[in-house]
Amino acid sequence: MRSMGKLLAITSALSMATLLSACGGDTAPQTVGSVAPPAGGTPTPTHTFEVPTEVKTYEGIGVVQNYQYNTRSDGAVQAGQLYAGDANTVRNSGISVTYSPRDAIFEVTINRPAGGVNTSAMRFQDPAHRTDFGGAIQPQAGVPQLATSKNIQYLQSGSSTGARLGAGSPYNTPGAQQSDYAVGSPGYSSTVQTFFYQKPGTTTKYVTYAGFVRNTVSATEQQDSATSPTYLRQSYSLDRAAFVFGERTANSAVPTSGSGIYTGDMIATVAFNPALDTDPTTPTYFQWIEGSHTTNVNFATLGVTSNFTGTVKAPALDAYTSGAFYLPAGSTFTATSGATIDLVNKGGFTGNFSVARFVRPGLPDFVIVIAGSSIDGAFFGPNGQELGGGFRVVGGTPDERIDILGAFTGKK
Repeated sequence: MRSMGKLLAITSALSMATLLSACGGDTAPQTVGSVAPPAGGTPTPTHTFEVPTEVKTYEGIGVVQNYQYNTRSDGAVQAGQLYAGDANTVRNSGISVTYSPRDAIFEVTINRPAGGVNTSAMRFQDPAHRTDFGGAIQPQAGVPQLATSKNIQYLQSGSSTGARLGAGSPYNTPGAQQSDYAVGSPGYSSTVQTFFYQKPGTTTKYVTYAGFVRNTVSATEQQDSATSPTYLRQSYSLDRAAFVFGERTANSAVPTSGSGIYTGDMIATVAFNPALDTDPTTPTYFQWIEGSHTTNVNFATLGVTSNFTGTVKAPALDAYTSGAFYLPAGSTFTATSGATIDLVNKGGFTGNFSVARFVRPGLPDFVIVIAGSSIDGAFFGPNGQELGGGFRVVGGTPDERIDILGAFTGKK
């Protein structure tokens, strides 16, 4: 199964600098990062993150999560639940992105066993792998439609076997019709993966953020005993990831004095289910958060403070569950973290969160009891002009599944 669409090429122009020639006082324009041409010569273009000219592999900093379960046509619960999440560090990535500008090919690899997400090198090479929102072919369920101004590029590939559930099937109940994911007839299976990223140069020049969605869905007809009626079982394995990648600053080039305020974008994926104790039938759904962040860095004291805010998007629903969720679309997420720069031991900055909450329309605010949290980031650009990283906030109230995992970028 493949989705088709349109991918904007990475074509933002390189900045130009005018340098004094060594001969005769003439001046000639020079591309930043290139070797100065002879007087009156033509600038020699070089590779940049915005306008790549060579194959490069970037390590990602970010987070992953996986949720596995099954539903059945004669029930309304998610059974066999298995959830995992993980946030990597600057020096323990497990996420890589390779881009070939000659052939416009992306290869993405995610290997985070603690978060339940492992992929071989996913190769997006067919022009038809490029897709977007609008029209008959769009990104799959669970992929966030981010603001047009964010200039998000979507690539998608996958395959399926068997047929989807037909209109005349006895299993085609309202519980099946609510599903945003594919609902299969007996014997159906599909695996589709989507990689999306912000086009470099849109908000930041040296780092960008990205996301990953992989949905594996299968259907089998079963019965509990030889005399019981048959039912349709839908099995799900859902992967999510958010991370940043780009041209990191060498440790020796990170400022050691002064301060800076970095502002930029944030995306996050959240599992939010506070009702496991009061209503065990309440399903868990993944939801995306789109927003912004501000980070204050004091290079002299090595202190880093970040504030996040974002808007929650509606979840993708599955088949045969109640469809109930406790985090309405339009809810606001806010959080504050503190970190310390440690370039020698950490390669960037690391810390944790002091507060995180959701403001929910029509419902009481939800302040998260934090059991664990992390923020890991690095500086990007020749002299630390930009930064990016990943974060995680884990809820600590018993019998709740609350896990927020995100990525952020920013520039001075």
